[in-house]
Amino acid sequence: MSEPGTVTVTVTRTVPDAADMRDLGVRLAGLLRPGDLLVLTGDLGAGKTTLTQGIGEGLKVRGPITSPTFVIARVHPSLCGGPPLVHVDAYRLGGFAELDDLDLDASADASVTVVEWGEGLAEGLADARLEMIISRGDGSTEERAVKITGVGERWAGLARELH
Repeated sequence: MSEPGTVTVTVTRTVPDAADMRDLGVRLAGLLRPGDLLVLTGDLGAGKTTLTQGIGEGLKVRGPITSPTFVIARVHPSLCGGPPLVHVDAYRLGGFAELDDLDLDASADASVTVVEWGEGLAEGLADARLEMIISRGDGSTEERAVKITGVGERWAGLARELH
Protein backbone atom coordinates (compact mmCIF):
# COMPACT_ATOMS: atom_id res chain seq x y z
CA MET A 1 0.00 0.00 0.00
CA SER A 2 1.13 3.55 -0.62
CA GLU A 3 2.53 5.91 1.97
CA PRO A 4 0.38 8.86 3.12
CA GLY A 5 0.99 11.90 0.91
CA THR A 6 2.12 9.79 -2.04
CA VAL A 7 0.46 10.52 -5.38
CA THR A 8 -1.88 7.67 -6.32
CA VAL A 9 -4.18 7.23 -9.29
CA THR A 10 -6.62 4.32 -9.50
CA VAL A 11 -8.25 2.92 -12.63
CA THR A 12 -10.67 -0.02 -12.63
CA ARG A 13 -11.26 -2.18 -15.69
CA THR A 14 -13.61 -5.08 -16.36
CA VAL A 15 -11.85 -7.79 -18.31
CA PRO A 16 -14.24 -10.26 -19.99
CA ASP A 17 -11.91 -13.22 -20.54
CA ALA A 18 -8.32 -14.51 -20.66
CA ALA A 19 -7.68 -13.11 -24.15
CA ASP A 20 -8.70 -9.66 -22.94
CA MET A 21 -6.49 -10.04 -19.84
CA ARG A 22 -3.58 -10.80 -22.13
CA ASP A 23 -4.48 -7.76 -24.27
CA LEU A 24 -4.51 -5.58 -21.14
CA GLY A 25 -0.98 -6.81 -20.45
CA VAL A 26 0.10 -5.88 -24.00
CA ARG A 27 -1.39 -2.38 -23.50
CA LEU A 28 0.37 -1.99 -20.15
CA ALA A 29 3.66 -3.04 -21.75
CA GLY A 30 3.39 -0.01 -24.02
CA LEU A 31 3.51 2.21 -20.90
CA LEU A 32 6.35 0.40 -19.16
CA ARG A 33 10.01 1.33 -19.10
CA PRO A 34 13.13 0.07 -17.36
CA GLY A 35 12.84 0.38 -13.58
CA ASP A 36 9.07 -0.14 -13.44
CA LEU A 37 7.60 -2.44 -10.81
CA LEU A 38 4.19 -4.12 -10.94
CA VAL A 39 2.80 -5.80 -7.83
CA LEU A 40 0.01 -8.25 -8.70
CA THR A 41 -2.54 -9.55 -6.23
CA GLY A 42 -5.37 -12.02 -6.81
CA ASP A 43 -6.60 -15.48 -5.96
CA LEU A 44 -5.30 -18.60 -7.66
CA GLY A 45 -6.51 -18.57 -11.26
CA ALA A 46 -7.38 -14.86 -11.21
CA GLY A 47 -5.21 -14.06 -14.24
CA LYS A 48 -1.91 -12.78 -12.84
CA THR A 49 0.23 -14.97 -15.07
CA THR A 50 -2.02 -14.37 -18.09
CA LEU A 51 -1.58 -10.61 -17.59
CA THR A 52 2.19 -11.12 -17.31
CA GLN A 53 2.18 -13.14 -20.54
CA GLY A 54 0.61 -10.13 -22.26
CA ILE A 55 3.22 -7.82 -20.75
CA GLY A 56 5.96 -10.15 -22.00
CA GLU A 57 4.38 -10.19 -25.46
CA GLY A 58 4.18 -6.40 -25.50
CA LEU A 59 7.78 -6.02 -24.30
CA LYS A 60 8.88 -8.61 -26.89
CA VAL A 61 10.80 -10.78 -24.46
CA ARG A 62 11.89 -14.39 -24.82
CA GLY A 63 9.32 -16.81 -23.48
CA PRO A 64 7.40 -18.82 -22.73
CA ILE A 65 6.13 -16.98 -19.69
CA THR A 66 4.82 -19.42 -17.13
CA SER A 67 4.20 -19.09 -13.42
CA PRO A 68 7.57 -19.13 -11.63
CA THR A 69 6.04 -20.69 -8.50
CA PHE A 70 8.78 -23.25 -7.96
CA VAL A 71 11.78 -21.30 -9.28
CA ILE A 72 10.54 -18.10 -7.55
CA ALA A 73 11.98 -15.75 -10.20
CA ARG A 74 12.66 -15.94 -13.90
CA VAL A 75 14.34 -13.40 -16.20
CA HIS A 76 13.04 -13.07 -19.77
CA PRO A 77 15.58 -11.20 -21.94
CA SER A 78 14.39 -8.77 -24.57
CA LEU A 79 14.39 -9.89 -28.19
CA CYS A 80 14.45 -6.31 -29.48
CA GLY A 81 16.86 -4.32 -27.27
CA GLY A 82 14.22 -3.33 -24.71
CA PRO A 83 14.20 -4.06 -21.01
CA PRO A 84 14.16 -7.64 -19.77
CA LEU A 85 11.14 -8.85 -17.82
CA VAL A 86 11.81 -10.17 -14.33
CA HIS A 87 8.84 -12.34 -13.32
CA VAL A 88 8.63 -13.22 -9.62
CA ASP A 89 6.18 -15.40 -7.72
CA ALA A 90 6.30 -14.46 -4.03
CA TYR A 91 3.65 -17.01 -2.99
CA ARG A 92 6.09 -19.31 -1.19
CA LEU A 93 8.22 -16.55 0.33
CA GLY A 94 8.05 -16.10 4.08
CA GLY A 95 8.56 -12.35 4.15
CA PHE A 96 10.48 -9.37 2.82
CA ALA A 97 13.84 -10.81 3.92
CA GLU A 98 13.37 -13.77 1.55
CA LEU A 99 12.30 -11.43 -1.26
CA ASP A 100 15.35 -9.27 -0.54
CA ASP A 101 17.55 -12.39 -0.79
CA LEU A 102 16.56 -12.63 -4.46
CA ASP A 103 18.59 -9.42 -5.00
CA LEU A 104 15.97 -8.01 -7.37
CA ASP A 105 17.18 -4.46 -6.78
CA ALA A 106 20.46 -5.34 -8.54
CA SER A 107 18.68 -5.37 -11.91
CA ALA A 108 15.57 -3.33 -11.09
CA ASP A 109 16.72 -0.13 -12.80
CA ALA A 110 17.29 -1.93 -16.11
CA SER A 111 14.30 -4.30 -16.01
CA VAL A 112 10.53 -4.34 -15.79
CA THR A 113 9.74 -6.37 -12.67
CA VAL A 114 6.41 -8.13 -12.12
CA VAL A 115 5.82 -9.68 -8.69
CA GLU A 116 2.85 -12.02 -8.33
CA TRP A 117 1.56 -12.43 -4.75
CA GLY A 118 3.66 -9.39 -3.88
CA GLU A 119 1.18 -7.36 -1.82
CA GLY A 120 2.70 -6.56 1.55
CA LEU A 121 6.16 -7.68 0.40
CA ALA A 122 7.27 -6.03 -2.82
CA GLU A 123 6.12 -2.43 -2.36
CA GLY A 124 9.47 -1.57 -0.78
CA LEU A 125 11.30 -2.40 -4.00
CA ALA A 126 10.29 0.90 -5.64
CA ASP A 127 8.73 4.20 -4.61
CA ALA A 128 6.81 4.37 -7.89
CA ARG A 129 4.91 1.26 -8.93
CA LEU A 130 1.69 -0.21 -10.26
CA GLU A 131 -0.33 -2.15 -7.70
CA MET A 132 -2.88 -4.38 -9.39
CA ILE A 133 -5.66 -6.37 -7.75
CA ILE A 134 -7.40 -8.92 -9.97
CA SER A 135 -10.74 -10.17 -8.65
CA ARG A 136 -12.81 -13.03 -10.00
CA GLY A 137 -16.58 -12.82 -10.08
CA ASP A 138 -18.95 -15.51 -8.89
CA GLY A 139 -17.42 -18.11 -11.19
CA SER A 140 -20.26 -18.12 -13.71
CA THR A 141 -18.12 -16.22 -16.24
CA GLU A 142 -14.44 -15.59 -16.97
CA GLU A 143 -14.95 -11.88 -16.20
CA ARG A 144 -12.44 -10.21 -13.90
CA ALA A 145 -12.32 -6.82 -12.23
CA VAL A 146 -8.85 -5.29 -12.38
CA LYS A 147 -8.03 -2.42 -10.04
CA ILE A 148 -4.83 -0.66 -11.12
CA THR A 149 -3.30 1.84 -8.72
CA GLY A 150 -0.37 3.89 -9.88
CA VAL A 151 1.77 4.96 -6.94
CA GLY A 152 4.13 7.89 -7.31
CA GLU A 153 4.60 10.75 -9.75
CA ARG A 154 5.65 8.31 -12.48
CA TRP A 155 2.02 7.15 -12.73
CA ALA A 156 0.21 10.49 -12.31
CA GLY A 157 -1.20 10.23 -15.86
CA LEU A 158 -2.30 6.60 -15.57
CA ALA A 159 -6.00 7.25 -16.15
CA ARG A 160 -5.23 9.19 -19.34
CA GLU A 161 -2.70 6.59 -20.54
CA LEU A 162 -5.15 3.71 -20.07
CA HIS A 163 -8.20 5.52 -21.53
